[in-house]
Amino acid sequence: MEPQTADRTESPSRLSPASPTAPAAPGPLASFVRFVVCGGGIGVLSSFAVPLVALTMPWALANAVITVASTLLCTELHALFTFGTGRRPGRRRHLQSSGSAAAAYAVTGAAMFLLHAVQSSPSMLTEQVAYLSASALAGIGRFLVLRLFVFGSTRKDNRQARTVTLPRPSLPRAAVSTAC
Repeated sequence: MEPQTADRTESPSRLSPASPTAPAAPGPLASFVRFVVCGGGIGVLSSFAVPLVALTMPWALANAVITVASTLLCTELHALFTFGTGRRPGRRRHLQSSGSAAAAYAVTGAAMFLLHAVQSSPSMLTEQVAYLSASALAGIGRFLVLRLFVFGSTRKDNRQARTVTLPRPSLPRAAVSTAC
């Protein structure tokens, strides 16, 4: 007979002290707010860091270095804070997150290319509207990819980690010897 299991996800405080507990993953709205705060905050800090680093190296190289560093930092923050996985991301999650960042970059680049193809010399306001609109759409897409695919399996792992194995009921010895 297999051991019985009970899923006690409703109240982590009812778990036995020996069972591993994972922090509860935040809901979709809380995750999105955290995603915007983390990503936006790192984005603002990066915009200040690029010119400072560019004092010591060519601007394009400084931009690349800061982009890689900020993407790594954002992935760490998203794993630990935004999506509440309770652990640092591994190489696979870093690569997946970098892929989603590259896709978002491609979307904003394509939007600007398309704008300049349609309008030979758009105003700065039109460029900003096009860029920010594409950036917002790419950000929403990136959030969905990270939540559903990159960090989504962790919530299932956390639920499995919170499954408590209960001892199976045993029959009294007398009942075992006479029951045949």
